[in-house]
Amino acid sequence: MSKGASTKQAILHEGVVAAYRVGLTGLTIGTLASATGLSKSGLYAHFGSKEDLQLAVLAHAAREFAEEVVIPALGQPRGEPRLRALFENWISSGVMRSPGGCLFVKSSAELDEQEGAVRDQLADDHRQLYASIARIVGTGIEEGHLRPDVDADQFAAELDGIMLAFYHWHRLLDDPLAEQRARTAFERLLAQSRPQEQP
Repeated sequence: MSKGASTKQAILHEGVVAAYRVGLTGLTIGTLASATGLSKSGLYAHFGSKEDLQLAVLAHAAREFAEEVVIPALGQPRGEPRLRALFENWISSGVMRSPGGCLFVKSSAELDEQEGAVRDQLADDHRQLYASIARIVGTGIEEGHLRPDVDADQFAAELDGIMLAFYHWHRLLDDPLAEQRARTAFERLLAQSRPQEQP
């Protein structure tokens, strides 16, 4: 990676951190300049507008999530092992446990009724995650670990629901049983999706 590209990646990481504090819509060239100590003119060389900055920060956060959660799971054997790796990576990830929390959860509440390119990109990022989960579920069906009639999209929706509930109970309610409840729900989802044992 070139020095310029490396610098931009570092700036984008700081942009993600700043967005935790001020929200994605509150993130501006000015707030990022204050957070990084860089000049506004220097940042305008990287990002031509507030919207460009927000889109770039969102894309960077999506890359960080993929590199921490999804891509390592794809390195595991197809089927249930891959699903388990996805769950483990997700529940232990920085986006669930770091002080900043998950930018995608925060931004979903912030942007759900707004219009524009940033909301559209956020929605597309969520759809891509659901599609990735569904594809992993598909490998479980192909390997015979899950029933042929399992609805991969429904599974993805339910797993996402488990993780959102974990996020809420762990971060907002500080429930010491939050992780245990998430694991119980995940195991139940897997169990009801497996082929029935022949008598």
